[in-house]
Amino acid sequence: MLENIDLMTAIITPFTDDGKDIDFDALKKLTNHLLDTGTKGFVIGGTTGETPTLTESEKLSLYQRFVKIVDGRVPIVAGVGSNSTKATMDFINKVALIKGIDMVLVVVPYYNKPNQRGMIAHFKTVADNSPLPVMIYNIPGRTGVLMEKETVVELSKYNNIDGVKQCNTMEDLEYIVEHTNKDFAVFSGEDAQALFAKVIGANGVVSVASHIYGELISDMYTKLENGNYKDAGAIQRKLTPKMAALFMYPSPSPTKAALNETGFHVGGCRLPILPLNDDEKAILFKQLNIQEAIK
Repeated sequence: MLENIDLMTAIITPFTDDGKDIDFDALKKLTNHLLDTGTKGFVIGGTTGETPTLTESEKLSLYQRFVKIVDGRVPIVAGVGSNSTKATMDFINKVALIKGIDMVLVVVPYYNKPNQRGMIAHFKTVADNSPLPVMIYNIPGRTGVLMEKETVVELSKYNNIDGVKQCNTMEDLEYIVEHTNKDFAVFSGEDAQALFAKVIGANGVVSVASHIYGELISDMYTKLENGNYKDAGAIQRKLTPKMAALFMYPSPSPTKAALNETGFHVGGCRLPILPLNDDEKAILFKQLNIQEAIK
């Protein structure tokens, strides 16, 4: 399903100015822009989508409308994970009724801090009860617990677990690529690893920076495929500090500020994430060289 996908965008959720509702017109405009600038697949309802602040009915509405916007043009992976195995399964079965969702993203349970045995039991139970293929979301910086690389490899062999979004070290990413089958999709969730991931044999990256720099990331991958390694490397070196800047304040507030500045009115964030103030925006836009991004 994701074999030929290298650049996926973890898309933000636009809100109206008062933050009360999802702005679906803005979502449509942004989605089409991302598709025009190299995005080959989407993760919706992930961390960048602020789904911890969305109600279940809002998430279902978001997914239903997003499927219609994308209209089968690229694969869609929908976030469904929680720190409750039962709640995750219950929500997956509701999401699975939405025709056009291709895979579900299930985060390593947060707050509970399960051990490796608990993680394995969680993901196997979810996979056994999911009508859709499962992608593991391993992001220890947010969950407070690391799924070890050996655990990812073990789960990769389990029926209906078809991929991982891995947010950890390059060494762990290498190990996972080396020890999983070719049909197991491996994506880095770290923008700064975008080029590295492809070079070592991973599928690519689930990106946040692609909201602003999709054309450059896509061009980097094209140059890599054509054997222009030095040119690809030059693009990654240019992008890495900009990618870091998009996380210099709580995400996705910097990305939303940059989108608003470049002509995509996507609103602010929901509490507890605040929109950037004027000083923060000035620092961010200088780091991004935002006028260059607008061009």
